[in-house]
Amino acid sequence: MPDRLMLLDSASLYFRAFYGVPDTVRAPDGTPVNAVRGFLDIITRLITTYRPTHLVACWDDDWRPQWRVDLIPTYKTHRVAEVVAVGPDIEVVPDPLEVQVPVIRDTLDALGLRIIGAPAHEADDVIGTLATTATMPVDIVTGDRDLFQLVEDARDVRVIYTARGMSNLEVVTDATVVAKYGVLPGQYADFATLRGDSSDGLPGVAGIGDKTAAGLLAAHGDLAGILAAAEAGEGMSAGVRAKLLAGLPYLAVAPQVVAVVRDLPLTVPDTRLRPLDDDGKADATSLAERWALGTAMTRIVAALDTF
Repeated sequence: MPDRLMLLDSASLYFRAFYGVPDTVRAPDGTPVNAVRGFLDIITRLITTYRPTHLVACWDDDWRPQWRVDLIPTYKTHRVAEVVAVGPDIEVVPDPLEVQVPVIRDTLDALGLRIIGAPAHEADDVIGTLATTATMPVDIVTGDRDLFQLVEDARDVRVIYTARGMSNLEVVTDATVVAKYGVLPGQYADFATLRGDSSDGLPGVAGIGDKTAAGLLAAHGDLAGILAAAEAGEGMSAGVRAKLLAGLPYLAVAPQVVAVVRDLPLTVPDTRLRPLDDDGKADATSLAERWALGTAMTRIVAALDTF
C-alpha cells in the first residue's frame, strides 16, 4: 500500500475515549481503564479504516506553554487546576482519567506505536511540524478545529475530524473548510484569530464574528492585508475599521498563539506500523491481563498483524 502518515492528537482522543466508555470498566486492582480501552479501540478503527502505513501519537509535553500565556494571559485559563511556578501548569483532568495516562503510554510502547512530544510545546505543534515536513500524505486525527490550518490538498494533508463522534468521522479537505467557514485552510489561523475561540481563552476582536472575519479575508487575503486596509481606511466600513484598530494590541500577539509551530527540532524514530513479534505479543498479553484490556488489546494486535 502507498505510504501514509497518521498523526494522533492524543489528548483529544483519550479524553473522548474516557467520556465514551463507562468508568465502571476497571482493572483487577480497581484502577479505571475505560480511557485506555476506548483509546485502543479508536486507534484500531482508525488504522483499519484509513490504512496508514506510519503512525505517531503526538503528545502534549506542555498543554499550556508559558510563551503562549505570556502573549495572551487568558490562554486556556479556564482549564488550569493549579499554577506551577517552574514547569507546565496542571490541567483540570478528572482523577479517573489522570491515573490512566501512564497506562496509555505503556500500552502504546508495548504495541510499538511511537509517542512524540516536545518541551514547552503542545501536541498541535508536534503535529504541525510532522505534517509540514512529511514526505508522504498525512491524516491528522483530532477534534480540534485549530488544526484545520494544516489542511492542504496539494500535499494531501487532511484532518480526520472526530467532533461528531467516532461513528461519524469527517474527512476535512480544502473544500470542507471553504464550505464551513468561507476561508481557505491557509487563512484559517487568521480567521480564528479574528473571531476568537472561547474554548481556548482567545477573546478575538470585539464585534468581529465568523461572517465578518471571512468577508475581510476574502477581500484582503490575510491579516496583514486586512490591517493595512484598516490603517489606510479602505475596503471596509467605518465600524469594522474602528473595531480592528481597537483590537490592534490583541492582533499584535494573537497570531503567534493561534498558529501551530511547524519547525520544531524533533527527533523522529521509525514510525512504520508493523505486526508484533512473538515476544511483543507476549508482552502485550501480559499488559492486557494486568489492566483487564481484554478484546481492546486483542483487536489492535490483530489489526497490526495486517501490516
